[in-house]
Amino acid sequence: MKKALSISLGSVAALILVASLVTWHQARSFLKTAPEATGQEVHIRIRPGATFDKVAADLHEKNVITSVRKFRMLARYRKLTGSIQAGEFIVNTGWTPDEVLEMLVKGMPVQYRLQFPEGLAWWDVAKAVEAQEFGRAEDFRQVTHDPVFLAEHRIPFENAEGFLFPETYLMDKPEVMTPRTAWETASRLVQTFWSKTAPLWPAGPPPADELRRILILASLVEKETSVADERAVVAGVYANRMRRNMLMQADPTIIYGIGPAFNGNITKRDLRNATNPYNTYMQPGLPPGPICSPGLEAIRAAVFPQKHSYLYFVAKGDGSHHFSKTLQEHNAAVAKYQLRRRR
Repeated sequence: MKKALSISLGSVAALILVASLVTWHQARSFLKTAPEATGQEVHIRIRPGATFDKVAADLHEKNVITSVRKFRMLARYRKLTGSIQAGEFIVNTGWTPDEVLEMLVKGMPVQYRLQFPEGLAWWDVAKAVEAQEFGRAEDFRQVTHDPVFLAEHRIPFENAEGFLFPETYLMDKPEVMTPRTAWETASRLVQTFWSKTAPLWPAGPPPADELRRILILASLVEKETSVADERAVVAGVYANRMRRNMLMQADPTIIYGIGPAFNGNITKRDLRNATNPYNTYMQPGLPPGPICSPGLEAIRAAVFPQKHSYLYFVAKGDGSHHFSKTLQEHNAAVAKYQLRRRR
């Protein structure tokens, strides 16, 4: 009887040992073997709040892992089930489970470029956002005119013009463009404005009225010149004209007032249109708001305009300008450079 019991116990032990060896071999095989010998890249998007099992199921469906259960066991053993990042990741079907888990926990999510240059009006920024798939243009328009959005981001205008900072952004691209994604994109642009301009006012942002003046002036500077050395000079011209209660007479403000319908030609009728609040040939002082989103150097020029006696400037045709102190000198320069352009 004892001998039979001993044999039985020995058999059970042997079975347990065999099962353990099989389990160990399967685990080792899972850890060391990729689903495919010749791997291919796979994009996996992990939404905020997604469970580990949901992520593992998506990986299994795309043949990045061979077993949801074993991948879960691996993550539990390494105490990483709660450490998966949200975002879009590029993984490979030729990776081992350890390499896949490492990417989802410590890897860099895929980032896409959103970029647009200085000097765009908000409607052109909206088009750029839609073209690069970071939000619908109409959603972007509504967000950047939403009083709640403006108050949340400390914008003292009727819309976010001037605060949509021109930059090359690296961002997570939304799967679906919704009003919320437009809000998030616009927020990123405005937050960048505040972070980039912070060094210009170390004591904190200026009061709303002063900020309005700076941003409006900076937008004029941005549209009038692309020559770095001229920005502070142009800002100084407008500062001088304001002190003398002279009209700003800036063509770009008229164009902005016409809006997206502008056909590229300013007519005499446009110059005489007193109903256009941005017509600085008819309306005194600065226009009611910025006419574009200026870059940092144009904003700097508006904060620190150059002190001089110039009151006028005219384009020379090579991108630069001739600056004049008197109307007589200005008229002579206009005649000279307009004649050169006609030739």
